[in-house]
Amino acid sequence: MTAKTKLATALSTLAIAASFSAGAYAEPLRLGTEGAYPPFNYIEANGEVAGFDVEIGQELCKRIGEECEVVAQDWDGIIPGLLANKYDFIIASMFITEERKKQVDFTDPYYLAAMTNVVPKGSGITEFTNAALAGKVIGAQSGTTQADYIEATYPDSDVRLYPTQDEVNLDMASGRIDMQVGDMLPMLDWTTKTEDGACCELAGDPITDPTFVGEGVGIALRQEDDELREKLNAALAEMRADGTYKAINDKYFDIDVYTMK
Repeated sequence: MTAKTKLATALSTLAIAASFSAGAYAEPLRLGTEGAYPPFNYIEANGEVAGFDVEIGQELCKRIGEECEVVAQDWDGIIPGLLANKYDFIIASMFITEERKKQVDFTDPYYLAAMTNVVPKGSGITEFTNAALAGKVIGAQSGTTQADYIEATYPDSDVRLYPTQDEVNLDMASGRIDMQVGDMLPMLDWTTKTEDGACCELAGDPITDPTFVGEGVGIALRQEDDELREKLNAALAEMRADGTYKAINDKYFDIDVYTMK
């Protein structure tokens, strides 16, 4: 599904506006996101793509003086879609990892992240070793660092991977899996703010192994797009400095996800 969000083309009077010319691209820039990862990105009832990732992207486009459209893409195909020129950059809560750097470049992180275990309330699961969870059914979204983590950490468990996070959550709420591993912020949101997520709770210590969570969450671009990467980095720094980032952040989260404090 594709949803388009037209943005203002006039440059702001801020310093970044003087650095980059408006309309540098022949066509609107295309921002790729998943659209199935609330509160970061999701599809509203009217078909529009919304969420934290999208609002950050809209503001970045405005500051570099470019008209943008938002393109929703299933997670499994999101990097191939970028490389096939389906869109120009990805803002979809993607961890910056060495493996992904082999295919794409990243901007500076636009927020930090950790993963977490999620278990049913009253499950009694308190140990998160391979031995303790041998034979348990453990789920995650396919093609993610969470999937990589559970496959590496729990070789003696029944690992089940799903196309979307919503499908993982559904099987978790329905009792078909014993545990899932997901990004901490969406999982906190799901378990504390949704009816089906009330089944479950976060458990154990945050998972912060850089092998899996990388250097934070960045905007992915094709490796040749150095100029666009630098524009986005400058615009992001400006957003942090003038309080715009915080205003967007506070609409979705109770902490500053840029610092996780």
